[in-house]
Formats: sequence, C-alpha cells, structure tokens
Amino acid sequence: MIIEVLSIVIALGLLMFFAYRGYPVIVFAPIFTLLAVVLSGIALLPSYTETFMTNAANYVKSFFPIFLLGAIFGKMMELSGAASSIAHTIVKALGSNRAILAVVLACSILTYGGVSLFVVAFAVYPFAAAIFREANIPKRLIPGTIALGAFTYTMDALPGTPQIQNIIPTTYFGTDAYAAPLVGIIGAIMVFVGGMYWLERRRKQAAAAGEGYGEGHINEPELQQQQSYMNIWIAVLPLALVLIGNYMFSRGIWTVETWYDAGMLKESFKIEKVKNVVSSWALIISLSLGIIAALLINVNQVKNKLASGLTAAAMGSLLAIFNTASEVGFGNVVKTLPGFKLIQGWITGASSHPLVSEAVAVNVLAGVTGSASGGMSIALEVAGKQYLEMANAAGISPELLHRIASMASGGMDTLPHNGAVITLLAITGLTHRQSYKDIFAITVLKTATVFILAFAVSIFV
Repeated sequence: MIIEVLSIVIALGLLMFFAYRGYPVIVFAPIFTLLAVVLSGIALLPSYTETFMTNAANYVKSFFPIFLLGAIFGKMMELSGAASSIAHTIVKALGSNRAILAVVLACSILTYGGVSLFVVAFAVYPFAAAIFREANIPKRLIPGTIALGAFTYTMDALPGTPQIQNIIPTTYFGTDAYAAPLVGIIGAIMVFVGGMYWLERRRKQAAAAGEGYGEGHINEPELQQQQSYMNIWIAVLPLALVLIGNYMFSRGIWTVETWYDAGMLKESFKIEKVKNVVSSWALIISLSLGIIAALLINVNQVKNKLASGLTAAAMGSLLAIFNTASEVGFGNVVKTLPGFKLIQGWITGASSHPLVSEAVAVNVLAGVTGSASGGMSIALEVAGKQYLEMANAAGISPELLHRIASMASGGMDTLPHNGAVITLLAITGLTHRQSYKDIFAITVLKTATVFILAFAVSIFV
C-alpha cells in the first residue's frame, strides 16, 4: 500500500515540478499518469485510452465553447479598445493618490465582465505602470495589485461571474453561476478589504524606507499622451450584455431551461437533468452577444486585425483547455489506482463536514496542479458525488458546495508554478524574487477566507 500511495505522490510531485519549470502540462500529464499506473501495477494502455483520454475528451466536450468564446470576447475587447478605455477611465478618475485602488477596480470590472485574466493583465499593466510611476510607488507591487483585482473575488466569489472557475461546479451540483450569493459577497468583501490592507501597508513601508518606483526596469510601456479612448459607456456595453444576459438566460425570464422539452432532451440528447447544462448554455449565448457588441462598437479598428485576433484567441483557448483536460484525465486515472482510496480517505477525513472537506480537497489539488480550474475539476470528478450525497444528508444546499469549491479553487492555485502568475510576471518584466511575496500574501488571504467561510457555515448549517 505504501508503494501504491508513493506512486501517486511521485507522479503529482513530478507534474508540479515540470510545470514549475515551464514544461507543457499537456505533454507531461499523460506521461506521469502512466508512470503512476505502471508503479501501481495496473494495465497501462487501457488506462491511457479508456480512462485518461475518455475523461479528457468529456471535459473538452463540456467546456470548450466557454473557453473559446471567453478568449474571443477578451480579444475583441482588447482590439476594439474597450478594455483600455475602461482601465484608463478608472485610473484617471481616482488619480495617483489612489493608484492601488484604481488598478484593483479596473481589473475587477474587466474580469467580472467576462474578460480573461490574461487579457486583463495585458490591458491594465500600461496604466498601472504609469500611475505607479506618477505616485512613486514601487513597480514590484504591480503584480500583487493586478492579482488581487483579477485572480481572486471577481474570478470565483462574486455571484454571476462568467469566469470558468464559477461555471465548472454547475455541472457537478446542478447549480448556476449565481449560487450562494450571500456567502460569495461576504467572501469577496473579506478578500478585497484584506488585500487592500496588505498592499497599502506594503506601499507605506516602501515610502517610509524611501523606495520609489525604481529605475532600470524592463518591459516598461510607453503610453502615447494624446491617445484617444472611446466613450466609457460604449466601452462597458459588451460587459453589461454578458452580465445581464448570463442572468436572464440562466435564471431570469428568458431562462434557457424552458426553451426545450425535457422529455425530448432526455430521449434525443441523453440530458438527464436540464439544470446541469443551463449555466453553460446561458453563458454561451451571453458571450456570443458580448463578442458581437465588442466587434460592432469599433468595427473599423477591429476589422484589420480580426483574422489574427481570432487565430490568437483560438490558439490560446485550445492550449488552456487541453492543459486543463490533461489534468482532468490525470485525476481520473489516479482515482482508479489502489493507493488513491487511502489518500481520498485522508483528504475527505480532514473534516466530517462536506464544505470543509471539499475546501481542503480543492485547495490541495489546485495548489499541486497550479491550476484553479484543473485542481477543482480533479477534486469534483473524484469526490463531487460523495460531497453532494454528504450535503444532502446534512441538509446543506448544493449552492454552498458550489461556492466553496469555486472559491477554494482560487486559493492555493497561485503557487509559483501557476501559469497566470508566470505570465503576469513576464508581462510586467518582474521576477518571482521581486514580486511573488505579495502574490503569495494574496494567495494565503484567499485561502484563509475560504476556510473561515467553510467553518462558519459548518457551525450554523
């Protein structure tokens, strides 16, 4: 049994190490999956073709439209100038005296509106650099500031956020993107207040030490002073369409749940529960409307770059979903191995309460894989049904399972090997040594918030 457990630990450790070194997960996830299979004495080829590939393909089938449309929407917001207009307006309105708050809010609005995290980082960084330089705040604080606005509460806590981390649980728990709104809002406030306190404290410490923006930085943006930006109300129109449409089509008067006959869906398309697909259908429609709006608000600027922009968005979405699908395949093979039952017992046995146990499982796997969506997908594939049964037995709403899982995925996922962290540092021209301390502080804060909420709910529910 020790060898069987070690086979899983070794495989997970190697996947984490190689991801940290920048090697593609899509290549090494199946390699280390098969290593664990061999060490466990299980049939090799069937595990790869029938378990790994089948579950990876099912994940692509379920979520590829959202990955693709989300990437295209973000690219259209970028090419049309809408993303830059929103960031510029917020930064200009708040000014250099509130530089950190301005950058956090700019990131938050874009992320909550459906723009992908990577596009947000690219769009906001030039303005963040300019306002931090004007306020003489150390540049090394920019990554932590962007991370607070884009990688935390707007990604998975606030109800209705169209980010994939808030959509994945709907498949497992039959919920929608607005699940457990009160818990999500409370968690978002806790993370926002705590994150702002940390960043402002760091700014004051730097000012007291006489440290300014700094010199000799790389990847310094050069903003054109006379650059024109579109009207802010036009710029936010695509975001508003995504948010309003997502609500109206998921639980509003136009909900897609009533569009088709349930008997026909079950007989012709094998859809047992319509509620399990409503969130995905609603978001597909909403993102499509947002894409059309983002294109039309500045069609002359977009049309010359449309082909290259769509290609870049499609390639980015393919890499993102196949990396995550590979991690899902990895998790589904691992859960069939003999040693996993013991590991599963340790994780689920961390607490008898399903919310606390779920928070542990999702956080651990998100941290190991360096992926919020990947870690959560693995955890829910492995134990989602068990958590749902435990919750039903305890009289706990599946909406609470959804919100805790979603928020936990954005906890320890931002360890040094996380792809978003590496990309953010590359965009800003900074290193882990310079800026990761603040990103890690936000990570610890987010993780602590999830467990505080999980424990608090477990007391009263």
